[in-house]
Amino acid sequence: MSASTHTISLLIENQSGSLSRVAGLFSSRGYNISSLTVAETDDPSVARMTIVTSGDDDILEQIVKQLNKLIDVIKVIDFIEDLIIERELLLIRIDSTKSSRHEIIELANLFKAGIASVSPTSVTLEFMGTKQQVDDLITMLKPHGIKETVRSGAVAVAKARK
Repeated sequence: MSASTHTISLLIENQSGSLSRVAGLFSSRGYNISSLTVAETDDPSVARMTIVTSGDDDILEQIVKQLNKLIDVIKVIDFIEDLIIERELLLIRIDSTKSSRHEIIELANLFKAGIASVSPTSVTLEFMGTKQQVDDLITMLKPHGIKETVRSGAVAVAKARK
């Protein structure tokens, strides 16, 4: 069994220490978290946590079982990759001069990225897409000189059933 990337979503009690207990479960067992996002849901007492991790089927099964045992966890949603919609947010500041700005804006338009800010020495773009799309945009912008990159990590929701 080979290691694969896996997305797990949790509904947890939105209270002090909940995030720490979930992160502690991963670190105490030597599991890695590739991406972690947490935010309040429409119910202020509940937060949704999206975790991207990796491991073989046995490790992933163990992670889900351990998460279900945590007192703060209301529900564990173990996503199957082809049945989810997953996105990341990227903010990226790129070196720019008057001569390079046009090419950077063309790349932004090609990827349907927005321009968040422009200064005499840089352009800041905002982009939402899959992990692969975010990686591709970063690769295309590298030759221009990336000053700063901020990624949100994955957020995910199950696809609607037909």
